[in-house]
Amino acid sequence: MTAVFVFVPGSNSSSFHWAPLLRELTLRGHRALAVDLPGHGFAASFSTAYQAPQDSAALAAAPSALAGATHADAVAHVVDVVRRAGEHGPVVLVGHSRGGMAVTAVANAVPELLHRVVHLSAWCCVDLTPAGYMAEPEYASSALNDLGAGLLAGDPARLGALRMNWRTADPELLATLKTAMLADGTDAEFLAALNTLEPDEGLDAGDDRLDPAAWATLPHTYVRLTADRSIPVELQDRFIREADALLPDNPFDVRTLTTSHLGFLVRPEQAAALLAELA
Repeated sequence: MTAVFVFVPGSNSSSFHWAPLLRELTLRGHRALAVDLPGHGFAASFSTAYQAPQDSAALAAAPSALAGATHADAVAHVVDVVRRAGEHGPVVLVGHSRGGMAVTAVANAVPELLHRVVHLSAWCCVDLTPAGYMAEPEYASSALNDLGAGLLAGDPARLGALRMNWRTADPELLATLKTAMLADGTDAEFLAALNTLEPDEGLDAGDDRLDPAAWATLPHTYVRLTADRSIPVELQDRFIREADALLPDNPFDVRTLTTSHLGFLVRPEQAAALLAELA
């Protein structure tokens, strides 16, 4: 049977983000779909205060659809999608960035439903939690550290969610974001990518670590993005090392793309060809 790719987006993202890569895989004869996690996609929180001209005070106070949303909700949703997709072929589950947390948890829970797991410059915690890794030297070079609180558009404790103003016109913030996300893209590509992001993200990212019992025979691939300034390649390599130490008889199949955090989505041909080999 032909494999079915199931893609899980990263922070502040939706299924729309994956459209160019889905197109390229489909044109290569593969079946692929992207997941909208709860509170994302057409269920995302967009208010008139987020439009132009923006109303900062109203934006900071507008209710969030992600208030109270949990990592467990996201995992359960992906498991349901995987079960349904598995009726049509072996499932290759792919996560990018924060989406790797959900992918790790799904693989821990239902490895028997998966043909392969792919972390595409994604979080794959082994020895530490995400907060722990963020305090480590491998994360120190992340350009996200340079954003400070300037991108926040409201109090997370009050909103019950992280709210970002991606429509900022602050030149310093925009320059830092471009460095972090799409340093190898044009300014026009960067702004187009930025406009695919959603304002809100849930506070609960999960803290699941790779379960060696579940992953003992599960094929898994890590795609390194060597020009990534959001999740530095040093941290990506640490995830790989720690997982391989935990699973010496079933190490990561490691692939590499020379691109930024979002570059493979803007120019998806190489990523599609790489993923097609895994099907």
